Amino acid sequence: MPENFPVIIGAAQLTNRSERVEDAIEPAEMMEQVARSADEDAGARGLLAQADSVQVVGMLSWQYRDAPGVLAERIGASPSHKLYSSVGGETPQRLVNETAQAIAEGRTRIALIAGAEALSSRRLGRRTGTHFPWPKGTPEAVSGDTRAALTETEARHGATLPTRFYPLFENAIRAHLGLGIEEHQRRLGELCSRFTRVAAENPYAWFPEVQTPEEITAIRPDNRWVCFPYPKLMNAIIEIDQAAALIVTGSETARELGVPEDRWVYLWGCGDANDRWFVSERPNYYSSPGIRAATGRALGMAGLNVNDIAAFDLYSCFPSAVQLALDALGLKPDDPRPLTVTGGLPYAGGPGNNYVSHSITTMVHRLRERPHDCGLVTGLGWFVTKHSAGVYSARRPSRSWQRTDPAVDQSKVDAMESPAFEEHPCGEAVVETYTVAFNREGEPEQGIVIGRLGDGSGPRFFANTAPDASLLWGMTREEFVGRPGRVEPDAETGRNVFTPE
Repeated sequence: MPENFPVIIGAAQLTNRSERVEDAIEPAEMMEQVARSADEDAGARGLLAQADSVQVVGMLSWQYRDAPGVLAERIGASPSHKLYSSVGGETPQRLVNETAQAIAEGRTRIALIAGAEALSSRRLGRRTGTHFPWPKGTPEAVSGDTRAALTETEARHGATLPTRFYPLFENAIRAHLGLGIEEHQRRLGELCSRFTRVAAENPYAWFPEVQTPEEITAIRPDNRWVCFPYPKLMNAIIEIDQAAALIVTGSETARELGVPEDRWVYLWGCGDANDRWFVSERPNYYSSPGIRAATGRALGMAGLNVNDIAAFDLYSCFPSAVQLALDALGLKPDDPRPLTVTGGLPYAGGPGNNYVSHSITTMVHRLRERPHDCGLVTGLGWFVTKHSAGVYSARRPSRSWQRTDPAVDQSKVDAMESPAFEEHPCGEAVVETYTVAFNREGEPEQGIVIGRLGDGSGPRFFANTAPDASLLWGMTREEFVGRPGRVEPDAETGRNVFTPE
């Protein structure tokens, strides 16, 4: 029998530029719209009613008791398999990978994967006191890893949000590269400006405008510091209204359904891996074994190396995420190939957990136009924690499709050594990485430090600096990684305090 290769046959997306409460569209309706557009995109109408798997990416803006059931009813499907995902930006690619395996093994025939966010409309609703009359409930079941994303110690020291974790990676990357602060900021500005040029050409981008490196790095009222070294324009923007949907099936099933072959985009290879779960446990903060494992597995399964890829969409919630992926792939920031096909989360938009549905959709349409090309998409969840990758092409694969159990790669990542962690450190210490958090008025309010005891080779710890403005400003102007000092527990606050020499 011919091999039933996993293929995406329909892909569609929607951006609702919600500027008034009256413009709001219920997330379930948005998903229905993009599902029907994906059905039309496949070139063989009536696929949705035949879907035996309906999967919805976990939503931040609205909760339904049974989101996949609501969507299935709207599209006239009676699926035997329904799924509502846990939190994580890697989710759409992971669902594609898992669905592809189910198709290859004959457990799924036609799958719809969809997601939507109405975060901009919800923000407008809060401002105006508007109540949206949409059905709401607590999800009955959630699929995926639901472990807590951070430790109590990390949270106690102010590391609670992506905006505070990713700068910790960025400052470690800068120090590892041996770059000065000003030089590194210019480098980040150039990388981000490159992404804006792609967003400017993307009709679905939330911010379709080119911005220069100088505009991105300049600190001003509309581009205030968030957490050093990131001003606002380097942060993912989630308060947007976007939706996307993918229809996935097998190549032989697509033929039976009458889907034209010029609609087919094959998943050649895929990979999934986590870094050590908590940030405190990572081997270092300037590389990601998890990204390396996921992308390496995807490329290896496809029988390709990174030089065979014509275009990438590297998950881009913050510049450090892009650089960690570049490092894992052995690429430089000035690689001439596209590093994003959408413009990335700060510029195309970061709709909660669903951004990668948009990057896959955009990649599918790109590859249909360039059928000899291969593209690589990466997804990332939590704090450089969860990773998924997919290699796509409109060409039929030259080898059989066989997904390796992610546990194989995970066991190798988990076996990597990490520093011991000290909950209540006391003594001489050295800064491993750090950030400075700012308030909305643009003033520094907290220094967050990850350090190592002794000469920098001892146990790791989390700490804060004293809330001294001159010290905090100084940490943004002079390199603080590698700075010696002393750390002690503060019995009154329960936090550790690092005092630099």
